[in-house]
Amino acid sequence: MAITQNIYAQSTVSMTDLRRASIADIVSDSPVAVLNHNKPAAYLLSADYYEFLLDQLENIELSKIVKERRGGKTVKVSLDDL
Repeated sequence: MAITQNIYAQSTVSMTDLRRASIADIVSDSPVAVLNHNKPAAYLLSADYYEFLLDQLENIELSKIVKERRGGKTVKVSLDDL
């Protein structure tokens, strides 16, 4: 019985090839799946892509805060008061 598993990357590298190569040669602008016995064992991300993901997570959290506060108490202020 074959069990399928999703791979969330467009590129893959085997553990054997990873040991032989430089990580700088493998990492690209998108995630790379590291396969162990043809199953994903890890994902390699470039620093830029990792920072992009962190920014996206922060945006999601900020969006939740905005939605929670929508329709709440408001206070009128003038620009001169700021």
